[in-house]
Order: sequence, then structure tokens, then C-alpha cells
Amino acid sequence: MANNGVTFALGLAQKAGKLASGDYAVRSALKNGKAKLLLVAADAAENSKKDMYFMAEMSDTPVVECLTRDELGWAIGKAKRTAVVVLDNSFANMINKNI
Repeated sequence: MANNGVTFALGLAQKAGKLASGDYAVRSALKNGKAKLLLVAADAAENSKKDMYFMAEMSDTPVVECLTRDELGWAIGKAKRTAVVVLDNSFANMINKNI
């Protein structure tokens, strides 16, 4: 695992219901202004990255590119994920401290 602190924080946020993952949920959270932090997989396709960065910029959401798609999915107990949105400031701060 690339960063145990980040994966731990993501797991906690998932259990607390403070994450959005999956294309529709991520886009919805960004559009509705609920996103506090967007994590994009380092190995995501360039077009996917561009799209996510654009949406984050439009919603004034900070973006962190870290972990792989496999690691993001593993951290939250799901299949591979290209992007995950943190919906809570405390969890966003915890992740930022561990990057």
C-alpha cells in the first residue's frame, strides 16, 4: 500500500458514510457543492483526469492525485475506483495531513 495514512482515513470516512464513489455519485457531489476533497487515482486515464479536474475547478473543490485505482477501491472496500469524493471537512483534513 502506497500510503497507509490515506487508506486508513478513506476507510474510516467510508464507514462513517462521508465518501462518494462511483461516477454518478462523484459528479453529483461536485455539482451540488457537497465535496470537500476530490481524490483522483494516479493511474486514471488522462481523459478521466481532465474531466474530474474540470468539475472540481468549477465547484472550487481541492484535488489530490494519489494512490492507484486498485488502492482507492481497496481502501473503501469496493472495486477499482478512478475518483472518490470526501464529503466531510474533518476527513478531508485527515487525508491532507497524511499525503
